[in-house]
Amino acid sequence: MSKTGASDPSSGPVVGDPAPQLALADPSGQSVSLRSLRGRSVVIFFVPKAMTPGCTREACAFAESLGAFEKRGAAVLGVCPDPVERAAKFAEAVKARYPMLADPDHAVCERFGVWREKSMYGRKYWGVVRTTFVIDPKGRVALRYENAKPEGHVPAAMEAIDAIAKDRSKRG
Repeated sequence: MSKTGASDPSSGPVVGDPAPQLALADPSGQSVSLRSLRGRSVVIFFVPKAMTPGCTREACAFAESLGAFEKRGAAVLGVCPDPVERAAKFAEAVKARYPMLADPDHAVCERFGVWREKSMYGRKYWGVVRTTFVIDPKGRVALRYENAKPEGHVPAAMEAIDAIAKDRSKRG
């Protein structure tokens, strides 16, 4: 069981909740926080392990779509539970122009409710459940998308970003 009791899949923030605080150093040592991005939509995707096939496909998809997110005024952050050095190599390998943040003690993963007990081939272990969040400019969760397959995360995030923009334009 994790320190925060995150074994319940419904733990962590849901749509409408304030986003938990996120403050991690990127591979260059720069601190990245949600607070510093307030006023913008932010996509945060959590990958189970850097340099693995599925996580690489997902991170590459976000890298390839970064221009489209930026055109919509959104920032993209990747988070992995690996050491900083591995996160840096991963960011370089996928040509990430967004921060790939390391969370080796999984404190941020726990706050977001993505650090959970998992099972594979009958073996139980703790790890990150592949999840993407979209945080609106006011700091509230607009999307929580969980899916083991990496392919759906970018379209789900883009749709949420577009919905936020549409809602903001209606309000004038």
